[in-house]
Amino acid sequence: MSSYTVKPLGPETWEAFAALAGRHNGVWNGCWCTWFHPACAERGQSTEGNRAIKERLVNEGRAHAALVFDGDLAVGWCEYGPPEELPNIYHRKEYDAGLDRLPDYRLTCFFVDRNYRRQGVAAIALRGALDLIAQAGGGLVEAYPQDTQGKRISASFLYNGTRTLFEQAGFTYTRPKGKNHTVMRKTVTAA
Repeated sequence: MSSYTVKPLGPETWEAFAALAGRHNGVWNGCWCTWFHPACAERGQSTEGNRAIKERLVNEGRAHAALVFDGDLAVGWCEYGPPEELPNIYHRKEYDAGLDRLPDYRLTCFFVDRNYRRQGVAAIALRGALDLIAQAGGGLVEAYPQDTQGKRISASFLYNGTRTLFEQAGFTYTRPKGKNHTVMRKTVTAA
């Protein structure tokens, strides 16, 4: 296995992020990892429109992710941010009905280059996101992984990661959300 490094998504790493997304047709039908942002309320955006939205959010400091690098090549990411930055989540009505408090941060999306899947890149991205959150002051972190119940699922459907991945990172199961997803939490101490 290569020696991976993690860097925050920002103007300095935009080109590497854009190259990774571009190698995969903008990721998930051209989303460019914008669906969870409020700007994505502008439904019907083209792939180019989503790319422009994401680049604008990154340049404004309103889009965060832990980017995993193999040398100079970005090979995966874990998107994170406060609820105001990432308000769109699936099964929102059910989520809100069981909400006791909003988290300080949400982990909403993973993506791993097809040539690097099933090599631990998602776990590295998750650890990287938690480290970046700790550097930013820490707090209650929430994620919405899929509970695969031990079944093998195509990695292309695991945009939220798996319950097992989060359990291994010290997250606690809070409740179900939707048919196969969960709400999991962890408190991250400030670095």
